[in-house]
Amino acid sequence: MGNRIRLLPPNVVSRIAAGEVIARPSSAVKELVENSLDAGATRIAIELEAGGKRLIRVIDDGCGMTRDDAILCIERHATSKIASETDLIDIHTLGFRGEALASLAAVSRMKILTRAATEQTGTVVEIEGGTIKSVQEAGMPAGTTVEVRDLFFNVPARKAF
Repeated sequence: MGNRIRLLPPNVVSRIAAGEVIARPSSAVKELVENSLDAGATRIAIELEAGGKRLIRVIDDGCGMTRDDAILCIERHATSKIASETDLIDIHTLGFRGEALASLAAVSRMKILTRAATEQTGTVVEIEGGTIKSVQEAGMPAGTTVEVRDLFFNVPARKAF
């Protein structure tokens, strides 16, 4: 590798950026619970396997997402909280940057199961290393479940947490 300055490819950038938002399983749980609270959840369940290394599952009864929002939510800076610079003056939510789900998706095998109360059916989105592997329609109650498996499977340096 030479001393020349170069732009990193987008896939490398997303892995590096993910480490700034999600440093360990506890930060993943924090971000997911904050999403649940921002969604108006009154019930939140958290399930962990191997201290969150193998599985983190957060289940809520919040507002849920439509199919389109469930697909878009794993893109960096995709958010329902703000739309313009002026919105930054008066923020009343825990999250607003649109980084948490994108960061988690980039460094795990993630599944989002969600249904907005206004929809008849829900959506299941499966993501691996930031790439959507499948999107399916499914019956489920309103709310959202996010399953994060094999956290940092594709970032060996981060597995040492």
